[in-house]
Amino acid sequence: MKYIFVSGAPGSKWSSVVKNIYYSADVDSSDYSEARTYHHDATGTMELLHMGVYWGPAMEFGDHFERLDQYTKEQNEAEFDAPFSGTGVRIIKSHVFGYHIDYIKKTWPDCPIVLIDRTDDACLGWWVKCGHFDITYPLYHDYYKNLKTMAGIIQDQNRGIQQAIARYPATCPNNNLELCKSLDISPPESYFQDYYKSDVKVTVI
Repeated sequence: MKYIFVSGAPGSKWSSVVKNIYYSADVDSSDYSEARTYHHDATGTMELLHMGVYWGPAMEFGDHFERLDQYTKEQNEAEFDAPFSGTGVRIIKSHVFGYHIDYIKKTWPDCPIVLIDRTDDACLGWWVKCGHFDITYPLYHDYYKNLKTMAGIIQDQNRGIQQAIARYPATCPNNNLELCKSLDISPPESYFQDYYKSDVKVTVI
């Protein structure tokens, strides 16, 4: 297993899901830098929740990922691997992977896909609360443009995720420790997330 793919719409709280497995000893976290972080106080404390690379249109890497299936495995892996210099399984996260679940499953059949599903309204509301177009990493304004466009894209991305969950055999962990077990990686020390309390639904296909 070279990659763990993660997808969720903006505001799905997918970053919290990633954060709570990111520090596993089995994960390559060499994509981390201070410039690739974002703190917000939507939880009531100024908390670090965005870390490491986000791939996608108009973002630092993965600008072509809306058309991911039109590129070769080698071209896509070069883009996945570009920000890394370490060893271990690499977490590749993109909002637009929800459009390409079949392609990812076919091309990397031994790599799990972690899908985070929240309602459209909950996603949009949380994303606005977290800073909306003032979020400094990743940058959203070039691709998502305005709230109306963002709302429509959230609907599209959630639809792709929900259809994939219905189509593929899946496991639904209740917390990050169960997620690590499902992914066959060691759990990080001092991190625990109860998905029910966090109001997130996590599915691994």
